[in-house]
Amino acid sequence: MRTSCRPSKTTSAISWALSSKIRKNNVKVLDLAAALQKAYRLLSLRPHSEKELEKKLREKGFPAAVIKEALEKLHDLKYLNDASFANSWARNLAVNKLQGNRKIIAGLREKGVQGRLIDDAVASARRELPEEEAIGILIKKKAAKKKRTAPDVKEKHRIFQSLMGRGFPPGLILNKLGEREEDIDG
Repeated sequence: MRTSCRPSKTTSAISWALSSKIRKNNVKVLDLAAALQKAYRLLSLRPHSEKELEKKLREKGFPAAVIKEALEKLHDLKYLNDASFANSWARNLAVNKLQGNRKIIAGLREKGVQGRLIDDAVASARRELPEEEAIGILIKKKAAKKKRTAPDVKEKHRIFQSLMGRGFPPGLILNKLGEREEDIDG
C-alpha cells in the first residue's frame, strides 16, 4: 500500500493558520522596530513632546498599537519626557529667542504639552529672564538700530507691534516704552 506525501487538508489548514499568526507577529515586531527607529531619528534631531512624536508616527502610517508600544518603550528608556521637553523649549524661547509668555504657551500647547507642565516651564524660564527684562533688551536693540535719541510715535507703534507679535502683554510693553522715553529724556 502506498502512502501519500501530501499533507492532509487538516494539516494544511493548521500550517496556514500558524504561518499567518507568525507573519502577523513578525509584521508587528518589524513595525515596532521601524517605529522606534523613526522615533530615535526624530529625537536625535531635537526633543519632541509625546503628542508631537505620536502624531508624526501616525502620519508615517504606523498602527496605533505599535505607536503606543513604541512610546512606552521610549518612556522606559527616558528618551521621552514632556516636563523636560517643556522646560527646555520654554527656556529656549524665553532666554535665547526673547519671546513673551503668550507665544511660549501657544507653542507648547501646539506641541501637545499639558497645562500644568506649561505653567511650570514658563515659570522656570521666567525666573531666569523676566518678561520685563526681555522687553527692555528688545527695545534697546531696536532703538540702537535707528540711532535716534528718542523714538517718535511711528517708531513706538512699530516697536509695540513687533513686541506684541513676540507674545508680550500690551500693558507691559507700554510701561517699558514709557520708561525708555524717560531714560532718554532725563
